[in-house]
Amino acid sequence: MRSQVRMFSQLHLPNKTTYTFNTMMKQHLSNSNPVPQIAFEIFLKMKRNGISSDNYTYPIVLKACRMMICGLWEGRQVHGEVVKAGFLYSDVFVINGLIGMYCKFRQMSCSRVLFEWFHEKNLVSWNLMVSGYVECGDMVEAQKVFDEMPERDVVSWSIMIDGYGKKLGDVARARLLFDRMDKRDVVAWNTMIDSYTKVGDMVAARELFDILEHKSLVSWSIIIKGYMHHHDPMEALNVFNLMLSHDIKPDKFCVVGAISSCAQLGALDQGRWVHMYIKKKKITRDIVVNTALMDMYMKCGSTEEARAIFSGMLEKTVVSWNVMISGLGVNGFADEALTYFSQMEQEGIQVDDLIYVSVLFACSHGGFVTKGLEIFKRIKNPKVEHYGCLVDLLVRAGKLEQALSFIVSMPMEPNKDLWGSVLLGCWVQKNVGLGEFVLNKLKEVGGDDCGVYVLMSNIYADNGMWEEVVKMRKVLLDKGVVKESGKSVIEVVDGGVVEFICDTISNIRLGDEVFTNSQIKRPFGSSLGES
Repeated sequence: MRSQVRMFSQLHLPNKTTYTFNTMMKQHLSNSNPVPQIAFEIFLKMKRNGISSDNYTYPIVLKACRMMICGLWEGRQVHGEVVKAGFLYSDVFVINGLIGMYCKFRQMSCSRVLFEWFHEKNLVSWNLMVSGYVECGDMVEAQKVFDEMPERDVVSWSIMIDGYGKKLGDVARARLLFDRMDKRDVVAWNTMIDSYTKVGDMVAARELFDILEHKSLVSWSIIIKGYMHHHDPMEALNVFNLMLSHDIKPDKFCVVGAISSCAQLGALDQGRWVHMYIKKKKITRDIVVNTALMDMYMKCGSTEEARAIFSGMLEKTVVSWNVMISGLGVNGFADEALTYFSQMEQEGIQVDDLIYVSVLFACSHGGFVTKGLEIFKRIKNPKVEHYGCLVDLLVRAGKLEQALSFIVSMPMEPNKDLWGSVLLGCWVQKNVGLGEFVLNKLKEVGGDDCGVYVLMSNIYADNGMWEEVVKMRKVLLDKGVVKESGKSVIEVVDGGVVEFICDTISNIRLGDEVFTNSQIKRPFGSSLGES
């Protein structure tokens, strides 16, 4: 694009018409990599060369201002030019451009003045105002403007549904609007489905999704993402499988959802299948897809495949590095995780809080106490998560007193996870006194759940203090604390995924839903050709 600017600047002045300037600005805004700053530079060059602007110029340059992170100042400049050129209240496209620009930067008072003074406003003008108030979270004003609209289209309704459903979480109000619509396009359906997923009502979301006849890729992506967000990777994978059975080619958002589902389930074979499917169908493998694949392989324990993807990535983000470092730490390659961390620093990549958490986690699992303490000291403003990793590191190394001193010296209140780590260390070292102290701290922060009392009971049992064991068991009974049934997911020989639920300690059964929901999964087809 910069080469285009150079070519444009070399044109002889007689060839530089308003049309050519407008075309160049549009090109910089409509391609896959828009560069609004350059579009605005072209507009300034146009003014310097004395080329007059028309009613097509201003909507284009105002769009460029909207696309800039801090484009309000530039937008005000354009507003001044519009006034000078006499287009302020003579052209609806110019006015809509100004209203949209001010709405983008939450300057609703400016938008409202323009809107009220212009008498030839069209449906776009009304929708811009409603959308502006929705984005500002002002549903009262949005509703007022919506009620005053002389006519409404699907966009108008969808904006309001989005406002009530996703912005406010008022899905009941959103559904009332949705049900009032005479005609609904797929955008309206997607907005309502997404509203349900945002509040965690996946049953209602799925009901609407199943009713929707002509689903778009966005529809599939919303429902897969919803299941993933609400910790149901099995159902997310089911939906992806259903999508393929309808001969719909998924986009990168859907495949990332499927890959993440495989990661959460530990379903390596199905994850590999999705990887091969991406290659076969030539689905864009950008940095997001590659990072998701790395994460899946790491969580499934296949570090070699994760390394291969990482080494083949031409572009890496902090997230990519974090997946690599944390994955190696989890899988027992703490030395290598630290090597990648050093490489990252050498390449001048900014280390964020999550990277430090991953590195400290690797030190903890590798037993690198000295290195962990050294890295912790580099963190300018350590968060509770960093203290948690450091406490875990010291506890695993048997340094309970040092861990306790770190907790006491923290600038923030320690949470239940930190105290829980120390209690676990007390169990390993059979330290009753410190264990009782930590139990009281856990009670103070509301962290005295079932596992805490069981752990304290085990500490007493290891020290032969049976009367105290009985007391702990009685506390559990009095509190009515019941241990939640555990779940396990395994891949079977043919590539399917089966979920097991533990009914009691001595009785493992196949969960009822495995049968009723047909959750003994098959691969997405016995061969890639079937999909």
